[in-house]
Amino acid sequence: MEMDTERLARLEDLFKIKFGSTPQFYARAPGRVNLIGEHIDYCGYSVLPMAIQQDILIAVATNNLSKINLSNTNPQYCDFSNAVHDITIDTTRAFWYNYFLCGFKGVQEHLRLSETVGMNCLVDGNIPPNSGLSSSSALVCCAGLATMAANQQTISMKELAEICTKSERYIGTQGGGMDQSISFLASKGTAMLIDFEPLRATEVSMPQGAVFVIASSCVEMNKAATAHFNIRVAECRIAAKVLAKTMGLRWQEVVKLKDVQVAQQVSTIDMLEMVEKHLHPEPYSRREICSALELSNTQLDSMLLSQNTTHVQSFKLYHRAKHVFSEADRVSKFRLACQSVTGQGDMEIGFLCPVGELMNASHTSCRDLYECSCSELDELVNICLKSGAVGSRLTGAGWGGCTVSLVPAERLPAFMDSVRRGFYEADPGRMHNLAQHFFATEPAAGASIVKHYPTAN
Repeated sequence: MEMDTERLARLEDLFKIKFGSTPQFYARAPGRVNLIGEHIDYCGYSVLPMAIQQDILIAVATNNLSKINLSNTNPQYCDFSNAVHDITIDTTRAFWYNYFLCGFKGVQEHLRLSETVGMNCLVDGNIPPNSGLSSSSALVCCAGLATMAANQQTISMKELAEICTKSERYIGTQGGGMDQSISFLASKGTAMLIDFEPLRATEVSMPQGAVFVIASSCVEMNKAATAHFNIRVAECRIAAKVLAKTMGLRWQEVVKLKDVQVAQQVSTIDMLEMVEKHLHPEPYSRREICSALELSNTQLDSMLLSQNTTHVQSFKLYHRAKHVFSEADRVSKFRLACQSVTGQGDMEIGFLCPVGELMNASHTSCRDLYECSCSELDELVNICLKSGAVGSRLTGAGWGGCTVSLVPAERLPAFMDSVRRGFYEADPGRMHNLAQHFFATEPAAGASIVKHYPTAN
């Protein structure tokens, strides 16, 4: 992985000022953009993201104080210190350093480190926060990687991805593992199909002549700060149980919607028919769910809901399940469509249309069935399509954050100009740090440790 030596040198200088010593190494973990496969990783289904060039970079030196000393190059994030053997993560407030603590604690517990080394860490990030590009998960992953290296341990990237997936749940979000997996397992120049249980990553070449452009809606959304994300997780979990019981399966053993499909040995399209047959479009009340699953309210809360979702009184099982099964089908079709146009040589726009249409259908499903879009995202998607994109959709958890658009390379300059005028210049407040919020990107490499870097003599 090629590193920005100027950035490393600047980080080293700041580290010396802050801690009075030179960093021993640097840990890096990239953000990601999910091309297709939204809100289905925690349902057991494959997703198709790629790592982006923006990342979290941490300068690290060990200390003999048995303390984690954290600082951030962004002055809006306060310093933090904590004893290495007294890690408490406050799930009621989204402090930036809690994400570092998640990665640290996950590796500490996995390795059963009785003598965890202290660490001085200076964090530098250029992933726009709360943008749907996985800045928080990148920090968790980078912290886990730094903790491993500081304690002179060796863990495979696959295992680190699984550790960090579990440990990020300390913060309260019930994610499925896409963000951590692509951060560790990415390969430069290619997107990755991420499969779960068992975790594996398969390279998916992007069509020649295609460029992916990320555009921020300028609406920030921290998924740990609201119940939106966990409510969707709960609805999918409950839908899986209700579907399984209605279909005569061993529903107590079913956890995810994919479990139902596997038990039935049918296609995702067949599962859409099952949703139409066995779930009703009207929201399900707590009483109806408890009756269907023969659970008490207390059991429903403890078995199927999270701490911040026990207040929910109705659940849209039909809509959420319909999105999940149709989105899983789109991921498979997207991969096949990419394979069919890869290597076509001089790319004609027509070859990209099937890929773009799947992205458009994904956004429609996220907006109408999963209800995780917002007016700004919908406006931005429409502007991107009118500006020359063949496909555009929200990416990440939603309710704000970014869109990703598939743009033929020949249209890129005109596309960038049109979107800038149509969305960003229309509201002067959106022009702040535009280069960090509106950019074309290429698939980047996964997480890594840098022991040293070349400096000029």
